[in-house]
This record gives sequence, C-alpha cells and structure tokens, in this order.
Amino acid sequence: MRSPHGPLRVGIGGPVGAGKTTLVAALCKVFSKDISMAVVTNDIYTREDADALLRLQALSSNRIKGVETGGCPHTAIREDASINIAAIEELCEVHPDLELVLIESGGDNLSATFSPELADMTIYVIDVAAGEEIPRKGGPAITRSDILIINKTDLAPHVGVNLDVMKRDTEKMRAQRPYVFGQLKFGKGIKEIINHMENIGGIR
Repeated sequence: MRSPHGPLRVGIGGPVGAGKTTLVAALCKVFSKDISMAVVTNDIYTREDADALLRLQALSSNRIKGVETGGCPHTAIREDASINIAAIEELCEVHPDLELVLIESGGDNLSATFSPELADMTIYVIDVAAGEEIPRKGGPAITRSDILIINKTDLAPHVGVNLDVMKRDTEKMRAQRPYVFGQLKFGKGIKEIINHMENIGGIR
C-alpha cells in the first residue's frame, strides 16, 4: 500500500566499485516480488549503472531510469537534487502505485550525503580493499548514513585488512547506527540489510 506521501526513497551511495549496483540488483529481486518499486541511477556522462541493472534483469526497463548528471554526482544528490526529484516524479507518473524508489549515486567522498528532500533513508557502501582505516576517517557518509555496509570481506586477507579493527572503528564512529559486513556478490549480508531497511523504513 503506497503512502499518501509517495514512495519511500532510499539513497545508496559509495565509491565506484564498492558494490552499489550489486546491492541494488539484489534488493530489486527481493522487494519487487511484493511491492511496486523503481530505481534511479546517477552517472556523470553515461547510463552504465542503469544498463548494468537491465542486463542483470533487476527490474523491467520502464522501472529503471538513468540520470546523466553532467558533473559531480554529489551535487545531483545534495546541493541540487532537482534532476533526481524530476526522475522520481516521472517514474511515479508511469507507475502511480510506486512504494519504493532506490537512488544509486557514485562518488568516493566520505562527506557525500543525500539531501533530505531526495532521500528518506540512506545506505552507504564501502569495500574492504579500500583499507581498514576508512571507517575511522569518519565523515557524514560513515557516521550518519542509516545503514553502513562494509563489502567484500572475503578480500581482507589478500589486502592486509584486519576486520576486527574495522568493526571496532565502525562501532565507535556510528554509535548505535546499524552496519553490515558482507559479500554482496555472493549474497552474504543481503538478508541483514533488508531487515534493517524494513525496521527503519517500514517496508512491507
């Protein structure tokens, strides 16, 4: 049942290659079974992420909208989110029953956040290969996102990362906010992420 305020909008951010598109595809395959949903992807000059989701058959093509930001994608999700808001409005016109919209954005800036006008809930994805110091560097994406995902834990022994250190620093920086250590490519952590989304956003 759609809220009178429109669909729940979930912003998904993180560096290139961290696993955002893999996460979006996995969430689509789970949630689309029960609710009406769509995805907006942000790329600077291409629609590569939107095309990737189509190849993965995450959703039908009329439920995936690629936005070319033409500049820093951070601006399109924070300072001037109008291009994304317009994309969501267009999707709502095509699918008046929309209950959930995932907004995927790139960018490796730990200060990157979604405007509250654009996203009701935020998820930030980092990967172990970027270094165990990432959580303790802080920044709004690490400390304030509703859910933080530390992906590719299977790579830890190959890149000299101590997961216990990452966990300790994550808990320190995030206080009581939820986080998930996962291997999204293999489906590990997806169920936990979905549980957090349901608890925070009231999905399903």
